[in-house]
Amino acid sequence: MLKLVVFIGILFLIYTFLFKKKRISNNQTQNDETDIMIECPTCGTYISKDEAILSNGKYYCSKECIR
Repeated sequence: MLKLVVFIGILFLIYTFLFKKKRISNNQTQNDETDIMIECPTCGTYISKDEAILSNGKYYCSKECIR
């Protein structure tokens, strides 16, 4: 009886590990698809909001455009 309980416990751990890993990868792909693009007010170039430089409440593509 103890062997059966241990076996079911190991199967449960393997099952939860595999599905938890799958959920994390699905969340990462959703975040990659929802990347917000911002237009630089100086040159008009579109850049990812994560890579843009924030200065005086506006997002710029480079330090040259801030000047």
